Amino acid sequence: MNKSIDFTEGKILAPLLRFVFPVLFALFLQSLYGAVDLLVVGQFAGSEDVSAVSTGSQIMGTLTNLVSSLAMGVTIFIGEKTGEKDNKAGGLIIGTGMLLFLAIGAVFTVLIPLLAPQLAALMHAPQEAFDLTATYIRICGAGMIVIIAYNLIGSIFRGFGDSHTPLITVMIACAANIAGDLLLVAYFGMGTAGAATATVAAQLISVVISFILIRRKRFPFEFDRSCIRWNGMIVGKIIMLGFPIALQDLLVGISFLVVLAIVNGLGLIASAGVGVAEKACGFIMLVPLAFMQAMSAFVAQNRGAGKLDRAFKGLRYAIMVSFVFGVTMAYISFFHGDVIALIFTREPEVIAAAADYLKAYAIDCMFTCFLFCFIGFYNGMEHTKFVMIQGIIGAFLVRIPVSFIMSRWEPVSLFHIGLATPCSTVLQIIMCFAFLFYLKRRHRKSGELAEL
Repeated sequence: MNKSIDFTEGKILAPLLRFVFPVLFALFLQSLYGAVDLLVVGQFAGSEDVSAVSTGSQIMGTLTNLVSSLAMGVTIFIGEKTGEKDNKAGGLIIGTGMLLFLAIGAVFTVLIPLLAPQLAALMHAPQEAFDLTATYIRICGAGMIVIIAYNLIGSIFRGFGDSHTPLITVMIACAANIAGDLLLVAYFGMGTAGAATATVAAQLISVVISFILIRRKRFPFEFDRSCIRWNGMIVGKIIMLGFPIALQDLLVGISFLVVLAIVNGLGLIASAGVGVAEKACGFIMLVPLAFMQAMSAFVAQNRGAGKLDRAFKGLRYAIMVSFVFGVTMAYISFFHGDVIALIFTREPEVIAAAADYLKAYAIDCMFTCFLFCFIGFYNGMEHTKFVMIQGIIGAFLVRIPVSFIMSRWEPVSLFHIGLATPCSTVLQIIMCFAFLFYLKRRHRKSGELAEL
């Protein structure tokens, strides 16, 4: 059955929401997938394991996001060909993309386990949790090729408007990871190593089952074994679109790792508290993240079809709906952060630290609904270099300096350190609005865009 959505015809909001909800549910399950490791470790192991899993998963998350962001080049490219109704090119993009990311995955699978101790040291992992952190990175790194395949499947299908297949792959992975964590961590008492092993095994199971399901699906493109070949022009286009996004996400991820390293210097409780808060933020930011992915596919299709009016209108709708959820999550995070933290750990000091940090993220909730929709919009419009520039400026001119200054401001507070994130977001939003006005004026002069 073909679940893909054509965003270039008819109403805007209804098909956008039909696409967003499976993406949102998939992101929820993916966040649950990552949170289960910390939740089970927090309930059946000690603070050392909580710190190791939180720090190790931050590093692995940064590396995974790097590849996922590069894969956004596949999503955008396929979206454009969907809008252009170019069926032959779509199949070639999928086949070439598979070979490209297979090569990337092989390199990462070799390098990350070898560099696990250095990565743990780079993060200033607390001494009590250092060896455990390196263990988590080493095990997950050995399964990097599986993790990349898992993320690539979602990128391909979202490109032609199918958000249901990625949801199925995440559901499989989530169920397998929960079972693996309960077996290896809760029953066998393997702690950090058990959580890492369950993560990789779950994604391997998901990839295998997903390929079986995919073989039975009907693609909107011509796709067979002949499409799986190296095409230098397609590789170049994917990299041209995806590299700025990947570089931006890498540097932004590094900025968050720097913040975490600063926090790790404050001790084990602060490290574990921020680790818990970051896992909670994976749920808090779900709606804007879902709209960011949806906007990339929506805008890419309409850009390919030459319908820029629909692309700009879609941005308005996405921001309005996302903002409602942003305000709701801001209230919950600010006033009930301790309740959220209690889900992941039983230690009162860690709960208090996490709740303090979550108050800063609550403020950010009201801004990210704008920023993430803008990022998805600009990715779909192929302005990925601007996305890279605004992300780097926000990370290195605001987030890192502010967090460092706040870590030296007595009395030290995780809330004050966390304020670096909304400060960065505000600057990025200002840049996005300015670039939006420039784009509208340019496209109106060229006759591609009517007065909205």
